[in-house]
Amino acid sequence: MTEICEGLRAMAGKLNHLGMNKAPAKSTACDGLRNRDSKFFEELYFSLIRQYHSFLSDSRTYGLTFKEVLLIDSTTIRLFSDILKGVGRNPKNDGKKKGGLKVHMLIDAVQTVGRFIKITAAKVHDKNFLKELELSSHSMVVFDRAYNYYHQFALWTQKEIYFVTRIKKNAVYTIVEPLRTHTAVAGKVMVLKDEIIEMEYTPEGEKQTVKKKLRLKKVCFQDEKNRYYEFISNHFESTAEEIAFLYKKRWGIELLFKKMKQNFQLHYFYGENENAIRTQVWCTLIAQLLLTVVQKMANTKKAFSVVAALVRIHLISLLDVFELLRSTTRIYLKKHKPPPLQVQTKLCL
Repeated sequence: MTEICEGLRAMAGKLNHLGMNKAPAKSTACDGLRNRDSKFFEELYFSLIRQYHSFLSDSRTYGLTFKEVLLIDSTTIRLFSDILKGVGRNPKNDGKKKGGLKVHMLIDAVQTVGRFIKITAAKVHDKNFLKELELSSHSMVVFDRAYNYYHQFALWTQKEIYFVTRIKKNAVYTIVEPLRTHTAVAGKVMVLKDEIIEMEYTPEGEKQTVKKKLRLKKVCFQDEKNRYYEFISNHFESTAEEIAFLYKKRWGIELLFKKMKQNFQLHYFYGENENAIRTQVWCTLIAQLLLTVVQKMANTKKAFSVVAALVRIHLISLLDVFELLRSTTRIYLKKHKPPPLQVQTKLCL
């Protein structure tokens, strides 16, 4: 915080466009981070999402046959103290367990920004995020097996909301109908098995003795590196190849988290209470959204990391950011100054 406030003080002459006639004191900045409700930044983020929703759509993925394809995942951020409950076991030798927060995110497959986000303690199980989602019928949701929640899958099936995920290794199921089986060929992308299965689950709020059955489609798939995957889905009309393709789309949200952690400062936090930490995470998401908009407006081929670095360096400079991103020249053109006037002098003897 000292570096930030001193940096602002050094740039005091360029802060007029922010409506500031002087740089804030460190205590004032810390009080604002601590006391200003993080809900303000959360609402600001979603208002920006609504504003740029159509602009950020990517027409290259419109070939998908569902009303909308949504991707779900979470990323964990370690904290320096136990403000929020962390994950894992307590350290050996009486060490102090650090806290952590988890950012759960739902994004549209045709966009590159979060559509619905929830920040929780890292200890909160991923499947609880599914309960808070409001999804429309005939939409497709794709997520990892950490979100396996059979009761929610049954509710979605009743509402014609479809999903694709990986099955857990210890899952118990019964094969109802084998559809096809192929022998694996090394180095070849192919479907190895396609079958209809039935799983038992306990409805939420019921006794363990109460069991219901859920029918799903299971696909065994091999990629070009001979890696083996098992997917499940409640959309029986999709082919095994389409289910594998949909799960591959999930990589888009992994790239989003990678950009967030590599280009923004989330290794340490400027505040020591939960509100300050949440505020910094929301500000990070806002910055990532705005840089994504700037990158697309500039129609530049520069990587996101380059865009973030250039904007960071020239944040207070009086430069056209779009021209800066579009320019590919590597030379600095000096202005040619006219030759100095030659004053004729006579030597007097």
